[in-house]
Amino acid sequence: QTLRALFQYKPQNIDELMINTGDFIYVDPTQQSDVSEGWVIGTSHRTGCRGFLPENYTERANESDTWVKHREYVFVTASRSFTQTEKEPNENLNGEVRNPSMSRSVTNVLSLQNATLRRGVLVMRHGERVDQVFGKSWLPQCLTADGKYYRADLNFPPTLPKRKGGVNHFEQDPPLSCCGIFQSRLVGEALLDQDVTVSYVYSSPALRCIQTAHHVLRGLKLDQKIKIRVEPGLFEWTKWEASRVIPNFMTVTELAEASYKVDTSYSAASPLLLFFAFSGVAGVILIVGHGSSLTSFTRPLIGLPARDSSDFAQVVRKIPSLGMCFCEELKEESKWQMVNPPVKTLTHGANAAFNWRNGIMED
Repeated sequence: QTLRALFQYKPQNIDELMINTGDFIYVDPTQQSDVSEGWVIGTSHRTGCRGFLPENYTERANESDTWVKHREYVFVTASRSFTQTEKEPNENLNGEVRNPSMSRSVTNVLSLQNATLRRGVLVMRHGERVDQVFGKSWLPQCLTADGKYYRADLNFPPTLPKRKGGVNHFEQDPPLSCCGIFQSRLVGEALLDQDVTVSYVYSSPALRCIQTAHHVLRGLKLDQKIKIRVEPGLFEWTKWEASRVIPNFMTVTELAEASYKVDTSYSAASPLLLFFAFSGVAGVILIVGHGSSLTSFTRPLIGLPARDSSDFAQVVRKIPSLGMCFCEELKEESKWQMVNPPVKTLTHGANAAFNWRNGIMED
C-alpha cells in the first residue's frame, strides 16, 4: 500500500522514520502484526529509508502516484528490423500494411502514466522588487545626468531590458532586485528537489512577475522547455497603484527580445479559473502574480466566497515576497482543496545601507 504524509514527523527514536508533508511511504500490510497500535512501519519513496511512523500522520494514496517512468522501448518484428528500409511498407506477419506509429504502442501506454499525475494550481507572489528596498524614488538614484541607467547599489539589477518609452516606464513597472532574482531561482530549485511537475506557467504582465517566473523555471531546469504565458488578467488591483491605472507594460515581443522565455502565440484566457479547472492538464499549473493573487485565484477554486475589501487588504499585506498557496484536485470528488505548498516560505531579514566612513573614520 502507498500512504501519503499529511504532516511532517521528526523521529523521537532511532528506529523511527523522518517524513515531510507530501512524502509517499510504502507499507506492507503483512509486516504490521508486531507494530504497536497507531503506528506502521514503512519505507520512504523519497529517501529509501525504513522505520516506524504514526499512522494518523498519513492517508491512503493512489498506487499510481508513485509510478516512475524510467525509459521507453520500441518493439519491432525481429525478422524485419535489420532489413526494412524507409521505402518498404510496414507489414505485420500476415502481410497487412499497418501504421508505423503502432510499433510504438508501448510508448503510448507508458505516456498514460503522466495522466495519473494529480493536478494542482500553485499561486505565487513575485520576488523582492527594487522599490520595496529603495523606495518609490529608486529610479532617480540610478540615472546619470544624461538619463542613462547605472547600478547605484549591488542590489540593483546590473542592466535594465530595452523597452518602448525608455527607462522612465520602469518607475511604474519596477524590476526585481538582485536578491529577488536569487530568491526566485532558489524557490525553483526547491520545487525541483520536491519533484514538482510544472506543466504550464502563467504570469502577470508586470516585469517583476515575468522575471520571477523566468528564474523559477531556471531553478526547475525547465526554462528551455516551458514558455511563460503572459496573462493580463493576473495584474493586481489597480486601486493600489499610485496612478490608479494599468502601467505601460513591456510587450511580449520586447520580453522575448530581452531573452525571457515567453509564449508569443498565447492569447489571454477568459474566464481564467474556468480554463484551469477544465483544461485537463496533468501536473501543476504555476501562476506568478501579486499578493492579491493568492486569495483571488484560490478561494473561488475551492468554493469560498470573495473577501470584503477590508479583510482582503489585511490579508494581502501579510503576504511576503514569493509567498505561495497550493490547490490540489480531488478527482474522485470533482473538487479542489487547499493543501500545504510543496516548499516552505523563504524568510530573510533587512540589511541596512552601509557607508564605511560613518563610524569607522569618524572620531
